[in-house]
Amino acid sequence: MKFSEFNMNEHVMEALSYMGFDEATPIQEQAIPKIIAGKDIIASAQTGTGKTAAFLLPILNKLTDQQDQINTLIIVPTRELAIQIDQQIEGFSYFTHVTSLPVYGGGEGQDWETQKKALTKGAEIIVATPGKLISHLNMGYVKFDHLEHLILDEADRMLDMGFHDDIQKIINFLPKKRQTLMFSATMPSKIRDLARKILIDPEEISIAISKPAAGVVQAACLTYDSQKTPLINSMIADKPMMKSILVFTSTKKKVNEIVRGLRSKDYKVEGISSDLEQNEREEVLLRFRAKQTRVLVATDVMSRGIDIKDINFVINYDVPGDGEDYVHRIGRTARADTKGVALTLVNEDDMYKFDRIEKLIERKVQRLKLPESLGAGPEWSLKGGGRPKFSRGNGRKKPAGRGKR
Repeated sequence: MKFSEFNMNEHVMEALSYMGFDEATPIQEQAIPKIIAGKDIIASAQTGTGKTAAFLLPILNKLTDQQDQINTLIIVPTRELAIQIDQQIEGFSYFTHVTSLPVYGGGEGQDWETQKKALTKGAEIIVATPGKLISHLNMGYVKFDHLEHLILDEADRMLDMGFHDDIQKIINFLPKKRQTLMFSATMPSKIRDLARKILIDPEEISIAISKPAAGVVQAACLTYDSQKTPLINSMIADKPMMKSILVFTSTKKKVNEIVRGLRSKDYKVEGISSDLEQNEREEVLLRFRAKQTRVLVATDVMSRGIDIKDINFVINYDVPGDGEDYVHRIGRTARADTKGVALTLVNEDDMYKFDRIEKLIERKVQRLKLPESLGAGPEWSLKGGGRPKFSRGNGRKKPAGRGKR
């Protein structure tokens, strides 16, 4: 479906034309008419499906003139996502007088004053992280009297990060008569419970949840932990055409360890985690976008702010906690109908988790052999009640420190 078929106003259409947008994605095709019609919606869609434009475009279609009062509040889990959405608003609203401002922590005193001015004098769209917005709300000067739209983006991640009570507190400051839109990559019971509390007769949309994008070439390699970093180094060295590589790990503690292990005189490797100051994280992402940094190591939480085109290679240093996180991670590549490669490193303890992920995505992921120079790795074997048992090739001894299973 083409964007011209939505009959949006000329200012939005001019911006879409300027940015080269023509065909709507499935989530945009389903969500935009419902939002224009004023419906509350709860939508689940995997990473890279265009859900940000799905809620921004119909809002901007309604809001094309400067009003000097807050019309729309978008709540997001991370600073990076707030900045990313604000940048997209800037592009889509280029031919209008609509103003927006991201509200997030980690900045300087001047940022607080800028945010206070927007929250009192009125930018039309506020994109905020829960904690920082509550800090302003507690000061008593924020007015949402004219608010018409509330959007919760990455709602599942916000609940995972413990923002449930903060969201409820923010909603208490908002008009009861409003349009509420909830977007989530996954749809667990806690999301549906929240939806029942804050949405009114919502339309439900589900787009290809738990299925990786068709353009992602998936592979897995069975390794011992000690083989993971040498394997990544060898693969990167063998693929000079891959200029943008993203390595995921489950904990921020591992980020620095992996970065140290991947250091190279031939290319730049950096890590991004919540240990960095906000301005440092923005600078790291800027260098990665500009291809000055070839390899970026990140945690799952930080990945929500990484919306970068042309990521060639995603590596899961360890197996994600569940299938939804796996889909989200590898969805960082092969965005917007491009191609990409995703490799997951599976150690002895993670084989069972990876087996469950394959069942969820209904696909057997190709197994790659370790290079001979790294020695033999564990062999895949599922026996006796579904738990994996491991045969260790070439007489390799059991690593020290591991007891009986």
